[in-house]
Amino acid sequence: MNRTSIDADLTLFPKELHPFLRDAEIFDSSCSEDARVYYIERDGGLFLKRNISGKLKAEAEMTAYFHALGLSAQVLAYLSTERYDWLLTRRIPGEDCTHLMYRSDPLRLCDTVASCLRMLHEVHPDQCPVKGLLETYRSKVVSGSRRGLLDEPEKFRDLWPFSSAEEARRCAEEALPALKSDVLIHGDYCLPNILLADWHFSGFIDVGSGGIADRHIDILWGIWSLMYNLRTTRYTDRFLDVYGRDLVSMDLLRGVAAMELIMED
Repeated sequence: MNRTSIDADLTLFPKELHPFLRDAEIFDSSCSEDARVYYIERDGGLFLKRNISGKLKAEAEMTAYFHALGLSAQVLAYLSTERYDWLLTRRIPGEDCTHLMYRSDPLRLCDTVASCLRMLHEVHPDQCPVKGLLETYRSKVVSGSRRGLLDEPEKFRDLWPFSSAEEARRCAEEALPALKSDVLIHGDYCLPNILLADWHFSGFIDVGSGGIADRHIDILWGIWSLMYNLRTTRYTDRFLDVYGRDLVSMDLLRGVAAMELIMED
């Protein structure tokens, strides 16, 4: 993660956060104007996220839940103002899976990412605060199907190709009834959101899209992220073998790829 040291004007932050910011070195790691990320160099490291009002509520809830399971960062504060949401968490030790030390050993990385996902999906999600995730997912797919358009049509071309928007729509609609709401999913399972400390699992970040839904959603994004970050599809079969092919429907996996292409944001 890129970090640029800044002179932070505390008046731009809620007063409840000032004790964490005062007399600390602060770095900007943002990728956009609204969704800003600050790293605070104190107490082992803190991360402060800012987004438009309401955008971080689910992430705050799910991060706290994941932390209670030993799977994510401790939430120190969540504030929602008229304009912005603010989420302050402790730093998780280690580096994310895009770090060179992990990408330089792609076979081990593939095995680790697959094993971490299987571990997550074996967690009993009875206390999960987000239980209606699959209903929301289905409604976005149905709305997108009515548009008849593909979102980034080339995204899964090397993994699950579709000859046309119509083929993707038909595949998505046929697979939609097979989705199950039976596991705790990350919701954005990709290499930058998995942290390791010397190859040992350290925690998940950016879990705001998580909840109880279908495992194939995470499996799809895990496979895609390996392809995207390693620039090859050669680890797809290995990922599925390590995760456990007995739990994977290849038809449903392709169906979820179609859903992701047509769904409405």
